Amino acid sequence: MLTELHIRNFAIVKQLDIEFKNGMTAITGETGAGKSIALDALGLCLGGRADANWVRPGCDKTDISARFTITHESPAHRWLINNELDDDLECVLRRTISKDGRSRAWVNGAPVTLTQQRTLAPTLVNIHGQHEHQLLVKEEHQRELLDQFAQHGDLITEVQNCYRNWASTEKRFRQHQQRKEELSAQKQLLSYQVKELNEFNIADGEFEQLESDHKRLTHVRALTENSAFALNALYDGEHNNVSGLIQAAHGRLEESAELDEQIQPILALLEQAKVHIEETALELRNYQEQLDIDPEQLELTEQRMSQAIALAKKHHVAPIDLYQHHQQLQQQLDELERAEEDNQQLVEQRQALRSQYRQAALKLSTSRKQAADNLGAEISRAMNNLNMPHGEFVIQVNHDDKATATLWGTDEICFTVTTNPGQPLQALSKVASGGELSRISLAIQVMCANQNTVPTMMFDEVDVGVSGPTAAVVGSMLRSLGEQCQIICVTHLPQVAAKGHHQMQVLKQTDGAQTETHVWQLNEEQRIDELARLLGGDSITEKTKDNARELLIH
Repeated sequence: MLTELHIRNFAIVKQLDIEFKNGMTAITGETGAGKSIALDALGLCLGGRADANWVRPGCDKTDISARFTITHESPAHRWLINNELDDDLECVLRRTISKDGRSRAWVNGAPVTLTQQRTLAPTLVNIHGQHEHQLLVKEEHQRELLDQFAQHGDLITEVQNCYRNWASTEKRFRQHQQRKEELSAQKQLLSYQVKELNEFNIADGEFEQLESDHKRLTHVRALTENSAFALNALYDGEHNNVSGLIQAAHGRLEESAELDEQIQPILALLEQAKVHIEETALELRNYQEQLDIDPEQLELTEQRMSQAIALAKKHHVAPIDLYQHHQQLQQQLDELERAEEDNQQLVEQRQALRSQYRQAALKLSTSRKQAADNLGAEISRAMNNLNMPHGEFVIQVNHDDKATATLWGTDEICFTVTTNPGQPLQALSKVASGGELSRISLAIQVMCANQNTVPTMMFDEVDVGVSGPTAAVVGSMLRSLGEQCQIICVTHLPQVAAKGHHQMQVLKQTDGAQTETHVWQLNEEQRIDELARLLGGDSITEKTKDNARELLIH
């Protein structure tokens, strides 16, 4: 609950330090005194929109802080722990606004973003404004109120998760459908190209081998003559072949080695040379045997090379890269074929997700219908108590399983009402007058508040358009809520203010140069004077004081 609110240099407030207590606190004051100033300041602490106009004239900045006590089980405590901002069972929000419009925020002394502050706020305070009834005619607000009363957040989460999964799959499906013709044409072209390359079936490194074979086959005569000359010079020649000369040199040096041992290493080298020459001659004979001129093989090689060059030119690649290009096209074709298989899976997944969403939306609708019956009956009873004896409130929940999917299901929700006997139920916006709409709004807020787990609730003049005995009923409703959670109510009605467990008065003072707003905690005698003022205006008499005392007693 809210325990303290400290305000510095906010609008016409120079300095305010307010302590709040359990139960219902009524805030009263003259028109224009700034009764809603505390709610406006707290709204900034809760992440409200900053405006440099809030800064008190002549000051550099506005500084507002609010202190709350929380419980271990509260959503606020879980949020603080998850964001590493917990400080035992206390939560302090602070907000500053400089005169140039810049804003800063803190939670428990640590700087935070406004988004974080706004996320934390609903776990601490629920604020109901004086214009709340204007929202009642909007379908979205009606759905929010019903869901708040029903407290089926798990069903809403399930619907939203199903919706997002289905929507994501639908997007992928539409994208694939848009590309379907393009992909089909692409696959047709790839299939033709791959088939052509499959038929040619060039191997990795084959073109380089073809080039090498072609060069050899077209130069067989020169290769034969050159190898024959080399073989003759090295070994087969009748006169002065290398092998014979080495043999002769070896014989001479062998004689000399008997005279000088230093020649022995040279002889060893000559013997090695002789062996190498013989091996070379053997390899040359083998090479010559393979150099037979084969016109048919040359023709086949030239034909294969020509086909490779033609295919490479057709595919705009170098002949040496034809094999790699073939593999790349095959891979692309495989991916397209897998895409078709994926699309079939996408169709099946899409149908399954659609079914899951429709089932989740139906479960949510069933829960809404049950909650609508209960809430409608409670609001009808509250309307009867609020001087609308013939009032009947019915919430219609129409489910359409073929309607366009949304994050909130496929229900059409309509608040209907009748206030006079014999009148049929009609949409709220078509039946209720301003005063009736205000009372109906109050009844709805009070009924929905009974389901609220937020520890502090604020009502800003929600009793507008209410007077007399009805105002006393409103006060009783708010006091009853104050038994369950902390209620802070800004009101101009003495019947409502008298029902508060506590009462504060807002006063505006001026010295002719500056204006300041102050807030006072009232004791019992001061409450009587303030209630008498609310009853009788500026003229406070013993009679109005007696009336005030009677209100406090009851």
